[in-house]
Amino acid sequence: MAVALPVACTLLVSACASDTGKGDDALQIVANPVAATAALSPTPAAPPAGTVLPAGHVTAMAADPASRVLAVAVDEPPAVLLYKLADPAAAPVRVDVAGVVEQLSVAGDRLLASIPGKGQVASISVAGAVSELGVPGQPAGAIADGARTLVAVRDRKAVDVYQDGKLVKSAAGGLYSADEVVHSGAGTVVLDRLRTAVFLVDVDGGTVGEGLRAGDGATNAVADSFGRVLVTDSRGGALLAFSTDPFLLRQLYPVPGGVYGIAYDASRNLAWVTLTGLNEVVGFDVRGGEPVEKYRFPTVRQPNSVTVDEQTGKVYVGSATGEGIQVIQP
Repeated sequence: MAVALPVACTLLVSACASDTGKGDDALQIVANPVAATAALSPTPAAPPAGTVLPAGHVTAMAADPASRVLAVAVDEPPAVLLYKLADPAAAPVRVDVAGVVEQLSVAGDRLLASIPGKGQVASISVAGAVSELGVPGQPAGAIADGARTLVAVRDRKAVDVYQDGKLVKSAAGGLYSADEVVHSGAGTVVLDRLRTAVFLVDVDGGTVGEGLRAGDGATNAVADSFGRVLVTDSRGGALLAFSTDPFLLRQLYPVPGGVYGIAYDASRNLAWVTLTGLNEVVGFDVRGGEPVEKYRFPTVRQPNSVTVDEQTGKVYVGSATGEGIQVIQP
């Protein structure tokens, strides 16, 4: 039986520590860090639950319960497919984009699609209109922050702040890579996959603050309803929960099987994680002192992407090997 380790980690390391990977750095794990990736999936041992819609290689997903749109990024050729959540089997609106989308996020009545290979964040309306925000470097993830857009720029090791299409400030320092930015409660956090750590970001001040280790190979993150950031540790096989005020590691829950993708259902307080080593998706109730498994379903092969419709509770899983988009009603 898996047991959560309640943690109140106080080991904070200044973002001003050496960013070369040398010297006295408590966040540094190995001399030459390599970002963790999804475990390769075996041939599925069971048919996927629910229904499966045909699709190419899925690289990212996001569901907007307000507009009732499911956005699915595919890579051959690069596009974002806009499905109706009320009728996902209907033909989607296809929006061609400049390159492969790594992350999708909902930003009001628009979607933000991060395209690191082209130095661009595409802003897509739910009707399919596109505008492009050029970003110097490799924008790995973007979120809305009121009237501003926060962009994690991987190679520049920074979080850029844009307003009205213009770069107004950039927060940097102490990062090896900036791979995802998450706003939770009163805090903004950037995930650094190379350093396998999370850092607080002072958006208004334009600085990266102190950091905490996030397991042995952090890959993805999402905010929950309790002012925390949930992180998948793919190498360590765990689900981590960090509070932002104070900035502490609160929970470390073992999740074997290649934990990777993550989505959060705020209406039901469920964190959905994919297990790419098992071709499964698991729903955890995260309201208490430790996650409690509520659901477990077999998935399509290589389930790297997951999102959830908070209105209905339906879970959508995307196959990175082109085996479709899975629709599950728990």
